[in-house]
Amino acid sequence: MATTKHHDHLAATTRNFVRRFVFVAAAALCGLAYAQENAIESISANQQGANVIVKVALKNPVAKPPIGFSITSPARIALDFAGTANATGKSVQEIGLGDVRNVNVVQAGERSRLVFNLMRPLNYATAVDGNMVVVTIDGSGGTATPVNAAGLPSPMAAAPAGKQVLRDIDFRRGVNGEGRIVVDLPNSQVAVDVRQQGQTIVADFQKTRLPEVLRRRLDVRDFGTPVQTITTTPQGENVHMVIEPKGLWEHSAYQSESQLIIDVRPIKEDPNKLTQGTQGYRGERLSLNFQNVEVRAVLQVIADFTGLNIITSDSVSGNLTLRLKDVPWDQALDIVMQAKGLDMRKNGSVLWIAPKDELLTKEKLELEQKAQIAELEPLKTEIFQLNYQKAESFKQVFGLDSGGDAKKSILSKRGSAVIDPRTNQLFVTDVASKLEEIRKLVQKTDIASRQVLIEARIVEATDTFSKNLGAKLAFGYRGTPNNAILEASGQQTGTTKTAGGSAPDAVGLNSAALQTVNGNAVNLPASAINGNTPGTFALTLFNAAASKFINLELSALEADGKGKIISSPRVITADQLKALIEQGTELPYQQATSSGATSIAFRKANLKLEVTPQITPDGNVILDVDVSKDSVGTETRAGFAIDTKHVKTQVLIDNGGTVVIGGIFQQTERNTVNKVPLFGDLPVVGNLFKNTAATNDKTELLIFLTPRVLADKIAVK
Repeated sequence: MATTKHHDHLAATTRNFVRRFVFVAAAALCGLAYAQENAIESISANQQGANVIVKVALKNPVAKPPIGFSITSPARIALDFAGTANATGKSVQEIGLGDVRNVNVVQAGERSRLVFNLMRPLNYATAVDGNMVVVTIDGSGGTATPVNAAGLPSPMAAAPAGKQVLRDIDFRRGVNGEGRIVVDLPNSQVAVDVRQQGQTIVADFQKTRLPEVLRRRLDVRDFGTPVQTITTTPQGENVHMVIEPKGLWEHSAYQSESQLIIDVRPIKEDPNKLTQGTQGYRGERLSLNFQNVEVRAVLQVIADFTGLNIITSDSVSGNLTLRLKDVPWDQALDIVMQAKGLDMRKNGSVLWIAPKDELLTKEKLELEQKAQIAELEPLKTEIFQLNYQKAESFKQVFGLDSGGDAKKSILSKRGSAVIDPRTNQLFVTDVASKLEEIRKLVQKTDIASRQVLIEARIVEATDTFSKNLGAKLAFGYRGTPNNAILEASGQQTGTTKTAGGSAPDAVGLNSAALQTVNGNAVNLPASAINGNTPGTFALTLFNAAASKFINLELSALEADGKGKIISSPRVITADQLKALIEQGTELPYQQATSSGATSIAFRKANLKLEVTPQITPDGNVILDVDVSKDSVGTETRAGFAIDTKHVKTQVLIDNGGTVVIGGIFQQTERNTVNKVPLFGDLPVVGNLFKNTAATNDKTELLIFLTPRVLADKIAVK
């Protein structure tokens, strides 16, 4: 029997990191397989005060510092040398100074990476001195100052006046549901301390300033990650950030150049699992080699290794042969239990291990005992005062609307409830545990509903145009008897004595004789429009003897009208509660009855707004809208026709935003010509034998909706 602990977790993680790279040749041949521009020849380190100075000597001078990034968990610093080979002949070099353990040299293609394994996260700085890159790792936890090969401070670019300012703070959701906080730093030399304090994550940015726009509390609950809030505030000369996750989670933080990234990942909870997490088994690794040993002895070895308190049932017995090498201890425990049909229950740091049937039987007995206790437990009565909900709404909860069916009631078999609508109270008699459940239910449901103000503007615009042209044409003569005036059909209509005029033989333009002529040869005048009488122009033509005459009358009417009807109904309703506002009139119409007789019924011609709002978690509003704009139409024998415009839809609108629906557009164009056959087709003269009418009507209906979520505890006037 042998056991082995692997305490060097960081070394194991480094080996996994190294395996990700594809080695082209053996370490001794590194730098020869490719014709890189440069090569790392040696790495040396010394301690200068609290700092560790690492000198990386290269074959040729270096034009610019290597690209680097740092990781806080596990604590590492990585530097990438482009176009550089590994000519040291080593893949790992021990340092053992301060908090720096060792450095891994990994070559991948034409690039080499140096990975410094640290005991804790530290800041670093790099400087180029000829063909040497000097890495300064600050052991005090502050900002690292670069030095040259002689150990003297290296000149740096002038820092901006005053404190350094954080540039931005952003939150993102990862593909696996993790919350990611991204902080843009002013430069890569800002000292950052990220740590876990209780159930929060705290990040302190040393000697930095926070602009006013970033002094805020981000509420990111709706992103579906463990992170709930992110609060960033100035604290003396530093900036203090507090991240508040929820549930089971684990975090990691790393810095790449001037960007700090903190990932908070969710962990699925299993109450019977020894260690929580999404990565499977996470215990320390051990090796076991047993030949026909008792199960109790194996469990005792695991208990000694982990420090847990393991209680083994008397029914656990038997021997097993087990050989495990370099496996997590929690996986080894699961393998032992599966091999012998065992199960466990965890209570803090105590494990109770027994056969599965024994555990199930014990749990069943405990449940039966609780049920028996519930049958004998004394009943209590409690009064619940409802403030916002109606007491009748709890009938379904108590099963009072289903004939007292216990299966549909939250009460126990012995419980009862009385609802008092007058005082809006609930009188519940039940065991203490059920009363506690009802108390929590009332607290969750008896809350004030948020209200929404819906403003609607219904605009109906009209644009009408009509034009009529017509003519009357009559022919008459003056003859016997008594010089009577006759029209074309021979009807006697008057005499010269009543004709008037300036000469005895003349027929006046406005003479009463011509006005009585009702048998015109052509009678196609312009018709009236909207009660307006068309204008006329009359002309009488006669010969030299004044014995014959032609009467011509032209009439025309043009009407142009524009109108706009605006209705602005508004209504306030609670969240997810239908509201209706209606205005209009009722019109009678006839309908047949079963006996064959007719009766009078009424139909509404209303402006109606029916809406059901739903407030979304992000503060927007979903509206189920039903808008009707009816008006009285033409009159028929059975009653009045109703012109209907109806819109029914569902829309998502921002709080305070406006959406346009409807847009019902109707255009009517009509050209009518009445003419005398043959004569109306003659050029120019044919206009005297025809009547023309042109109509162009346009109507458009637009509906504007604006919802506003009313603030809590604010009365709307």
